[in-house]
Amino acid sequence: MVTLAIPVDTDQIRGKGLLAEDWEQRLPNDSLPYYSTIVFVVRQGNPKGIKDWPDLVQDGVQVITPNPKTSGNGKLSFYAAWGYQIRQGKSEDEACAFVGKLYSPERIPVLDQAARGATVTFAQKNIGDVHLTWENEAHLEVREAQGALEIVYPSASIKAEPKVAWVDANVDRKGTRQAAEAYLRFLYTEPAQEIIASHFYRPSQADVLARHTATLRPLELFPIATIAKDWDDASRKFFSEGGIFDAIYQPRTR
Repeated sequence: MVTLAIPVDTDQIRGKGLLAEDWEQRLPNDSLPYYSTIVFVVRQGNPKGIKDWPDLVQDGVQVITPNPKTSGNGKLSFYAAWGYQIRQGKSEDEACAFVGKLYSPERIPVLDQAARGATVTFAQKNIGDVHLTWENEAHLEVREAQGALEIVYPSASIKAEPKVAWVDANVDRKGTRQAAEAYLRFLYTEPAQEIIASHFYRPSQADVLARHTATLRPLELFPIATIAKDWDDASRKFFSEGGIFDAIYQPRTR
């Protein structure tokens, strides 16, 4: 079975001939039993007063987020920052200026290759004022910090879609298709949806989500269509060689 941060990453497995062509249509809700988003983690008491995306580019604020060229978390954080600008009625040029300021080396002192590295940089090495991360990871990070960190929910963020699939080539080789499919279908049942919510993912069943608003706070979640045709188009537009990210990001020179 597989679930990855962004559907286009899973679809690359299909491109290798390991997943069925119609893999997204085999399960309910386009193979999305739960979803997530990007939120902020800040130091205790929120000393920099960070409340929403514009606050990330205030003078003196340092942001920790993984490299969007190598990390699904990093891509989603970039999409969220860009998409917030578009939802506010800003042009693509204005969105580009905003993320260019956000991803300046002075503002992002460390650009780790993966999400875990960014968490260590922020929570253990105490670098930065705000950490952009998955909602579920934010809750775990705050819990482990035992009062040293807290979560801030922006007014809007990207709807992350970590779709699920059984890998056809593998389940057929191992004779585990029936078990894998049964497990993934179980994720759509109410008991599984409750477990999902207890681990800080947003269940696809609205009534289950409504019972967990104390930890999964309501906020506007905008789709990838806000900034691109689809996930694949967004990846090409922003992160292909010579794409928008390469144009705006200038790594610090030693």
